[in-house]
Amino acid sequence: MKQYAKIMSLFILLVFSVALAGCGSAEKTPKADKTPTKLTFGVAPGPYGDMIRYAIKPGLEKKGYTVELKEFSDYVQPNLALNNKELDANLFQHRPYLEKFSADKGLKLSPVINVPTAGLGVYSRKIQAANTDELKKLIKPGDEITLANDPTNLARALQLLAKHGLITIKADIDQTKASEKDIVQNPYGLKVSPLEAAQLPRSLDSVALSVVNGNFAIAAGIPLSSAIIKEELAEPIKNLVAVRTEDLDKQFVKDIKEVIESEDFKKAIEDPKYPFKDFQKPDWYKTKWNVK
Repeated sequence: MKQYAKIMSLFILLVFSVALAGCGSAEKTPKADKTPTKLTFGVAPGPYGDMIRYAIKPGLEKKGYTVELKEFSDYVQPNLALNNKELDANLFQHRPYLEKFSADKGLKLSPVINVPTAGLGVYSRKIQAANTDELKKLIKPGDEITLANDPTNLARALQLLAKHGLITIKADIDQTKASEKDIVQNPYGLKVSPLEAAQLPRSLDSVALSVVNGNFAIAAGIPLSSAIIKEELAEPIKNLVAVRTEDLDKQFVKDIKEVIESEDFKKAIEDPKYPFKDFQKPDWYKTKWNVK
């Protein structure tokens, strides 16, 4: 009888131990699911893929992540793919574009942190001018200028042209929403042609001028220094890392931000073998590292 009781006690103890182990496994699995070990970033053509490869990926790998890149040919797919959970984050856009695109498409995406950014530039292969004054002397009525056709970058390009006296935009509108229809003065007779942003560098073969986004200029092998007019970027126009809003408090997002704020990131940005050194720095970067 004592032997039977002993066997039953051992059996009950074994069952109880297995049950506890099962509960422990059940508790751990969801936590593991919440923080992916593989991160997929979406980028558009240009330098931001290299920024991830050389300035962000190494730091994330030190934290135990595997990092993959997916490059898109336009400014539309990276946000749709992020929303559809094909990506964990993307890096290609500024805040006004993110906010408008998200509102228009009903997406819940949020910014994480701004990064060093290449601004717009006015480029030409047909007009040899070193600055705005020389450009104004060489422009002919009917000369065509191409610029991005998405609303935020279109307005941004028009503001750049207006700032340098090439056009005048209506004063009584929100300048960040200006379109070619809001041009009220065009003293140099420019033909303004909105075009998909990725096609702007190619358009330089057939038009007099183009206002090209920095990432597409670099992707096309156009030196940023060759711009006749260079944009001075306001803080909201600097590019950012975006994630799904539901992921903002997750560990992988905190780790991305920590890596970008690290000294290793700064060293990569300042390394002359990469194109980032001349990018315009975000405010947090200038404050943290005491640079202009």
